[in-house]
Amino acid sequence: MDRSSHPRSRRIVPVVAAAAAAALLVAGCSSNSGGKQTEESGNAVSAGKADTPRMTVAMITHAAPGDTFWDTIRKGAEAAAAKDNVKLIYSSDPSGPNQANLVQNAIDQKVDGIAVTLAKPDAMKSVVARAKKAGIPVVGFNGGVDDWKDQGLLEYFGQDEYIAGKAFGERLNDRGVKHDVCVIMEQGHVALEARCKGVKDGFKGKTDVLYVNGTDMPSVQSTITAKLKQDSSIDQVVTLGAPFAMTAVKSIADAGSDARLATFDLNKDLVGAIQDGDIQFAVDQQPYLQGYLSVDAIWLYKTNGNNSGGGVAPVLTGPAFVDKSNIDTIAKFAAKGTR
Repeated sequence: MDRSSHPRSRRIVPVVAAAAAAALLVAGCSSNSGGKQTEESGNAVSAGKADTPRMTVAMITHAAPGDTFWDTIRKGAEAAAAKDNVKLIYSSDPSGPNQANLVQNAIDQKVDGIAVTLAKPDAMKSVVARAKKAGIPVVGFNGGVDDWKDQGLLEYFGQDEYIAGKAFGERLNDRGVKHDVCVIMEQGHVALEARCKGVKDGFKGKTDVLYVNGTDMPSVQSTITAKLKQDSSIDQVVTLGAPFAMTAVKSIADAGSDARLATFDLNKDLVGAIQDGDIQFAVDQQPYLQGYLSVDAIWLYKTNGNNSGGGVAPVLTGPAFVDKSNIDTIAKFAAKGTR
């Protein structure tokens, strides 16, 4: 069920994570493939390593193959694993049932902790309950800000996507936008639906929602191009991920449109596009921090009983707006693949 289209009234209390990622950068960038597990032994550059007993943490995401956003999350997770003497087992699948099977695999392996995204929360509910029954601590991150407490997760790290979307829409008002199209690359993904819902609620003009197949980038490009050709009144394109923003730059050119472009999320290529003026701004949810905190939280819980947010409030890692006014500061970190 898509619950993000009717966000319940809530007051999110931000929690500041202190001294979380003390410049622990991973050497090299690794990509993932759907449903495939890989083990990381902690090959990160770090200031030190915990002398606590070796433990195993499984990180299981809904990442689609080729989506570089998740490389940044994984780098953060690997850095925390290196510091905490943790063997990290990373796996991903964009299908809710397949992701649930990966969680079950982690339970069967008797891991010490699980970090999981709840992009499709209904598909994950039963297997998360089985992990808890097995005595395995589970933390959530990136997707599931409305569901982590109901499913009994210890903690959650990410941004409130509806609030981020609403702030995005309000920024469009300030820029005089009249008609935007919000491009969703995975229908039914609660975080993405919440972003567009927030944009629509915060924006005073007209918002269209356009669904595209996020696993087929040529199709994404042609679908956005067709939409812009069909409706010349669209003066703003909103994308929900950095790779899709870079594709939308081509779509706008192909359509001969005067529409401007802004996006959620950030990567190295996007930094250059903001510097060049092809993209107005981006919302950065700090994925490196999400990955780092998720692994570190399990280590802290297992070794010291700590619980960030007290199990009551999420630890918010965004939203932070990145535009020409601050892009040069962000660029040096993006070049390393950590922003």
